[in-house]
Amino acid sequence: MNYYTFVAPCHFGLESVLSGELKRMGAENVSAIDGRVSFTGDLHLMARANLNLRTAERVLIQLGEFEAKSFTQLFDGVRALPLEEFIGRRDAFPVKGHSAKSQLHSIPDCQSIIKKAAVERLKEKYGVGWFEETGPVHQIQFMILKDQVSILLDTSGAGLHKRGYRRNSTEAPIKETLAAGILDLARVRRDTALYDPFCGSGTFLIEGALKGLNIPAGIARKFAAQSWDSIPAAVWAEERTRGLDLIRRDAKFAAYGSDIDPAAVELALENAHKAGIAQRVRIRCRDIREFRTVTDTGIVVTNPPYGERLLDQKAAREIYRLMGRAFTPRDGFSYAVISPDEEFERNFGRRASKRRKLYNGMMKCQLFTYE
Repeated sequence: MNYYTFVAPCHFGLESVLSGELKRMGAENVSAIDGRVSFTGDLHLMARANLNLRTAERVLIQLGEFEAKSFTQLFDGVRALPLEEFIGRRDAFPVKGHSAKSQLHSIPDCQSIIKKAAVERLKEKYGVGWFEETGPVHQIQFMILKDQVSILLDTSGAGLHKRGYRRNSTEAPIKETLAAGILDLARVRRDTALYDPFCGSGTFLIEGALKGLNIPAGIARKFAAQSWDSIPAAVWAEERTRGLDLIRRDAKFAAYGSDIDPAAVELALENAHKAGIAQRVRIRCRDIREFRTVTDTGIVVTNPPYGERLLDQKAAREIYRLMGRAFTPRDGFSYAVISPDEEFERNFGRRASKRRKLYNGMMKCQLFTYE
């Protein structure tokens, strides 16, 4: 089977976490750049990455790279790529992308040129004059940075953060892929007792359970490349079987969540049932002042309300002070809190053991870790 170069975008700050995931699943030539990780492997690895990666936003096949400072160079570069290896004569192949610090800065113009070049390449290969594009979608993506062009095919379709268990969410949910990255940084494992006293729709608790039991993150959803004629259905079937065989039903993982909002508690329980891990999760309606642990060791991971999102800053900082009193330093417990507030440590009452810059959407945050 042929080897390909793939690109997996991720949240800024999670490149090392995603690189580790890829290496553990057998990817080769893993290389991290700002906000994305490239790697090589076969089509089995492509399917495995889609099904199992917890911190990637999607998986893209890199069809080629070249320099383009003019539309002629862009057209010629795309036309030289082996698009027919994946795109059939009836398939749809829309184009989207972005450009930065490059002479070709008009996105609509770049889209038009790339589409024309793709059409000309496929017309030549298939001997047809036009394309009905009624078949499966093969989304072409382009990235142009400093006049260097990358042309890619999106194998995922909907973003990989869409696991399938969260139909609804509370007002300010944390993205599943970011939550998974934070849990990895907090060292959540198969025997962890995980706590979240601001659980909202339950994302940390559910992602923690999926990780602890080694349940593939995407096992309950489909991917764009599953409908491509160029990829045998057996590839997907074998990788799904592999993922199911690696689930650790004997793991001792348990999660304990709470939230002051009864509607959030009800929603978190509903999402846990959809994710198939409800037996590993206990969630109740409780104020942070009532936070208690029921195990000798554990990891607390949480995304508390903050002024820019749900509360005014004064109220948010009062919550941080309550957290500081509730999260007492003791052997066997660690705490990880994500917040955009630069004054978090002062209000919490202690300096963090570690700080790590992360982005929650477009919002610059810090992950404050207390060990």
